[in-house]
Amino acid sequence: MTNERNLDKNKKKDQLDDYKVTDQGKALTTNQGLKMSEDEFSLKAGERGPTLMEDFHFREKLTHFDHERIPERVVHARGFAAHGDFELYENMSKYTRAKFLQNTSIKTPVFVRFSTVNGSRGSADTVRDARGFATKFFTEEGNYDLVANNIPVFFIQDAIKFPDLVHAFKPEPDNDIPQASTAHDTFWDFVANNQESAHMIMWIMSDRAIPRSFRMMEGFGVHTFRLVNAQGKAYFVKFHWKPKLGVHSLLWDESHKLTGIDPDFHRNDLWNAINNGKYPEFELGVQIINEEDELNMEFDILDATKIWPEEIIPVKIIGKMTLNKNVDNFFAETEQVAFHPGNVVPGIDFTNDPLLQGRLFSYTDTQLIRLGGPNFHEIPINRPVVPFHNNQREGYHRQTINVGKVSYHRNSLAGNTPSPVSPSEGGYEHYQEKVEGRKIRARSSSFTDHFSQATLFWNSMTPVEKMHITDAFSFELGKVKSESVKQQSVNMFANVNLELAVTIAKRIGVNPPTSEGSDVTATSPALSQQNTIFKPDTRKVAVILAKGFNGPEVKYVLKQLKDADLTVEIISENQGNVLGTNDVILKADHTFQTAKSVMYDSVYIVNGSQTSKRFNKDAVYFIDEAFSHYKPIGASHEGIQYLTVNHFDGKPGVVVADEISNFPEAFIYAIGHHRFWNRKIV
Repeated sequence: MTNERNLDKNKKKDQLDDYKVTDQGKALTTNQGLKMSEDEFSLKAGERGPTLMEDFHFREKLTHFDHERIPERVVHARGFAAHGDFELYENMSKYTRAKFLQNTSIKTPVFVRFSTVNGSRGSADTVRDARGFATKFFTEEGNYDLVANNIPVFFIQDAIKFPDLVHAFKPEPDNDIPQASTAHDTFWDFVANNQESAHMIMWIMSDRAIPRSFRMMEGFGVHTFRLVNAQGKAYFVKFHWKPKLGVHSLLWDESHKLTGIDPDFHRNDLWNAINNGKYPEFELGVQIINEEDELNMEFDILDATKIWPEEIIPVKIIGKMTLNKNVDNFFAETEQVAFHPGNVVPGIDFTNDPLLQGRLFSYTDTQLIRLGGPNFHEIPINRPVVPFHNNQREGYHRQTINVGKVSYHRNSLAGNTPSPVSPSEGGYEHYQEKVEGRKIRARSSSFTDHFSQATLFWNSMTPVEKMHITDAFSFELGKVKSESVKQQSVNMFANVNLELAVTIAKRIGVNPPTSEGSDVTATSPALSQQNTIFKPDTRKVAVILAKGFNGPEVKYVLKQLKDADLTVEIISENQGNVLGTNDVILKADHTFQTAKSVMYDSVYIVNGSQTSKRFNKDAVYFIDEAFSHYKPIGASHEGIQYLTVNHFDGKPGVVVADEISNFPEAFIYAIGHHRFWNRKIV
């Protein structure tokens, strides 16, 4: 039985394989299978005459081209995805009857799409923004979608305000500016006049909004869901994805530069990591609250602008997801995948979170227009790995051929099938929650605290992280033209921290607030990225060398770096082979024109005996920029002179090869630190 179940991990792959088509080496046909003798010239009345309407091949080809673009997503338009597997560490049957959370011997196929929220499909990867982290589990009970973000809270508490939020942060309607940025008047006007957004704004202004990689960011289910076990007992739950590489970010300056140098930075990073066998891993964690403790917290657990502090409600790690296969076709898979928080399996249910309740309607409604009708579930990437049977029929792009007369329930002609399934046999049953009250448009008073957790977040940051948040506020509000909006925003964030607000006010030229600020003193160490995992695995090292480098010793160092699971790319005067001593030849991947320091996590400078003025100038700039971004720098042989020229020798995170045999270990150790914030930048 175990061997049979392990085959399930290939079900989704096998299913998609049925839809794969290889065009190479095949005869050209129309979409109806008709072989064509010509594909360069339309059918005309004479060689210089008008094209004829009867040219069915021309019309088919142009019609298909005209309709190749589907409407892009309103939010999360720019995304990138990969396939993988989920394996469970321990049986969770105490909490849920969901089968994929009970059997530790099977692997569940998954498809994950990462995205930016604000920008269009053509925007850059590295803008300041929340990131989507949506996972589709292809379970034996049907599809389960965990539609998460890399920030655990959201801007608003009720879904009825979602159109207002998106209208505010999208480019302004009069000129469609700015793209993929919230640094403008309408967004901050919304923030200042919808103060429930305070907590989310603190996260957006933090380094969390500019992740180093999709592989190095957390995922959060945001909402409170329910787990329900076989006995009908329910628990409240929040879901977490924890990256095995730790949670790391870019600097704001790096983000800006990467937008121009490599707008596909995160896409390239994920694609190359998987292609090179460095499979991203994320552990699934849950925070669980007993149903009877629902009202015992200092906050409302149904409020999507609140976290459950991990020091109070620990995250229990229950499984691991590994992304191990890139898509075969971006459009067919990444663009056409349809996620929905309402796609659940028995044992997972919803709560009365008003933001979640609205999403349960909105996602289906969105797919209807994006994917051309109600049959989007039949697109290969969206199909469950188990068969589906119901009385739904017809509609755009129907792919199943449903035989028989009956398409209604109840019936006698088909023996009253397809028939409902009892909960004991695996049928989904909604949790029976008692609901009563007057019909009312209102918000619970338990949702009115907008600032205490925003202050908790601020209190939990290190001095460096606080500096970055202050700089981000100064940039964003510095771009706002309305003096009134600037002043309102500063006054609002005085409720989070008075010193923060006063500093921002001075920088953007408005009156410093005079309120007393917040009296919250609590901290949550889990919120700081300085308390994450630090390891060198999969980091990128730029190796700068020139002709005449010390062949044997440099070759030895590079082998040690690669053996430590680091990605090494060589930068030299020209691409191609570079000759060192003892006839050692290394291949240069880049020149200084095709590679910049912001594309790497660290720099190893070797140099060589033959360099030009331009090489030396470019190398000095490259190293200086990496140093200013607090990155590890290693140097050996002739490369050490660059440290002296730039006055970097002896500084934190700068490793010099006094003895080459000891150098790799010390340099790899430094790379694992990510940044050296105690480095004084002159």
